[in-house]
Amino acid sequence: MQNNKSPSYILKHVFGYDNFRGAQEEIINHVIAGKSCFVMMPTGGGKSLCYQIPALYLDGVAIVISPLIALMQDQVTALNQAGVSAAAINSSMSQFEVSEVKQQVQNGQLKLLYVAPERLMMEGFLDSLKQLPISLFAIDEAHCVSQWGHDFRPEYRRLREIFEKISHVPIIALTATATPKVQLDIQKNLSMVDAKVFKDSFNRSNLYYEIRPKRDVEKEIIKYVKSKEGQSGIVYCLSRKKVEEISELFQVNGIKALPYHAGLDAEMRAKHQDMFLMEEVNVIVATIAFGMGIDKPDVRYVIHHDIPKSLESYYQETGRAGRDGGVGDCIAFYSYKDIEKLEKFLQGKPLTELEIGKQLLHEIVSYAETSVCRRKFILHYFGETFDEKKCNEQCDNCRNPRERKDGREFVLMLLEAIMLLEETQKSKHYCAYLAGNLTADIKSYKHEKLPSFGIGKEKDEHFWNAVIRQVCVGGLVYKDIESFGTLKLTEKGKKFIEKPEEFMLIKQHDYSGDDDEDGVVQVSGKGGAFDEKLYDLLVDLRKSLAKEKNIPPFVIFQEPSLRDMCLQYPITLDELTNIQGVGAGKAQRYGEPFLALIADYVEEHDIERPQDMVVKSLVNKSMLKVQLIQNIDRKLPLEDIASSQGKSFNELLDEIESIVNSGTRVNINYYINSVLDNENQEELYDYFSSAETDDILDAYHEFDGLYSEEELRLMRIKFMSEMAN
Repeated sequence: MQNNKSPSYILKHVFGYDNFRGAQEEIINHVIAGKSCFVMMPTGGGKSLCYQIPALYLDGVAIVISPLIALMQDQVTALNQAGVSAAAINSSMSQFEVSEVKQQVQNGQLKLLYVAPERLMMEGFLDSLKQLPISLFAIDEAHCVSQWGHDFRPEYRRLREIFEKISHVPIIALTATATPKVQLDIQKNLSMVDAKVFKDSFNRSNLYYEIRPKRDVEKEIIKYVKSKEGQSGIVYCLSRKKVEEISELFQVNGIKALPYHAGLDAEMRAKHQDMFLMEEVNVIVATIAFGMGIDKPDVRYVIHHDIPKSLESYYQETGRAGRDGGVGDCIAFYSYKDIEKLEKFLQGKPLTELEIGKQLLHEIVSYAETSVCRRKFILHYFGETFDEKKCNEQCDNCRNPRERKDGREFVLMLLEAIMLLEETQKSKHYCAYLAGNLTADIKSYKHEKLPSFGIGKEKDEHFWNAVIRQVCVGGLVYKDIESFGTLKLTEKGKKFIEKPEEFMLIKQHDYSGDDDEDGVVQVSGKGGAFDEKLYDLLVDLRKSLAKEKNIPPFVIFQEPSLRDMCLQYPITLDELTNIQGVGAGKAQRYGEPFLALIADYVEEHDIERPQDMVVKSLVNKSMLKVQLIQNIDRKLPLEDIASSQGKSFNELLDEIESIVNSGTRVNINYYINSVLDNENQEELYDYFSSAETDDILDAYHEFDGLYSEEELRLMRIKFMSEMAN
């Protein structure tokens, strides 16, 4: 240790901080003393300094293993700007650039060298490192070591053997997202079971957590971002395509935004990142490829357009907000369909990976749907207890608490079922068992023959799933990760069975779109609710108009349109055309009496209408619709039109239905004539003329499956186009 500058001096004069935070100083002294350690700190907690300061204090070069090129570049740039000699070697560099860095290392000019684990595995690279005086090894994003981590990298599992080949120097493993299971897996794999563990609280008290139903999501996001004008934010999407779409939508609506994903070349990614850091743009729309190691302290919001595949990913990505201790809003949009998409990605994976993926998905679903304090839920997941009173309304569930009732009888039913089935099953099985649903699994275990099968059938599986989530957070039950989420009783749970006591259950959010017990559909994390009373009035009006015009009610406005009116309260024709499924033609034809009724209702009940802003659509979507109508006018086969637009036949029908339901007349008789004869067409037309609903399933059953779904949809399009428009 030749450096005569103390860690405090380095902290102040190199990095510009007056004081250490949390356990930083203790960790730094531990590493300087030549001892290994495992560090868990929340995103933005100052992990990097825990190895950077020892690297500057000790002789030799520190080798930092990092999983992403973007992360390495951010760290190296920041260190260079602070006057620290640091460099990276990665696959984006030319052979000449790599040789240059290697020469600097050989000459003792570098204090920190960042490399990917794959680079470390290369034989020639290993040989060159063996000759160097190495001060320490730092493993950044150490959760990549564990197959239970959200970002598993197989190369990370070979790190220990590499370290032993090179040198016996202190190892510091660091992560911002490690559940107790992941922590143990990392320690075992790196032979660090005896190393000291430094664990900071995962609580970020300045972050506000909210889940919103995924409805009009683009419109909602644009409204939110416009309300934060001039502030920096990140919007995460699951796919590159969606990143490009949302980024373009922002630009069309006057928001300075840029895309960031792995499909852009390195130069473009770096440029977009720099423009965000320099505040030339306010918003970055990104896949998860963005943000690891981004040191922009004043990100005021992180929005998830799609729910991520694990709670660790979610925690890490939301952690990019409010690093300066200021406001940080974390808003995620959630729907069941997102989860179905993520489940499809898991198909075809090896069994262990599939089971782990399912378990991680189950946890993020539980988080999204829970009505308990979100902060408490997250911290419980990371092995930390938290009193929700200290949340200070910094999550939607604490800000708008749901109804609570003593649910000890339901908790007891669940715990006794877990004991009866000998703690062998996962949540899904117990939900079906208690609700009395005869699933394939229940039958295979013959569990329907047990006396308590269906004991809780007055409630559905959704309810029982909510009970399981709450007893897990309440510490009566835990999920055994080794057996991929099997439910086990804790000592506290066993005592509850012997002596049941009050256990307050919170009424859960429902994201299925069905009415809940009070006849109110929750549509917003902020408590906005569907207006049941107005809905009944609109249904009655539609019925009387339908009778007067001698047409089925659904021809006038369909269910989704009426429901949207009960949320938006349109009182002008322009506003009516912003309602789902209502175009200018339909608004003109049927709108007046509905608008008059809504206007009277709003005035009578003194309703504060949402101040809807008009969101401009992307031009290419409008162009595709125009193109589609032109192709139909040219009488091209629908299969050819679908193919030219890169759609399946069903997706094309969705598009045509959307156009027709909005009030535009579309003539596809030329195509229908090629698939159905006149007699069949008349029969179906008569059916839709007298039907109470336009539901295709009802029509299918009415004709005992005689007509295919496609034929029925084609005739419904013809009927709606001619009658409604």
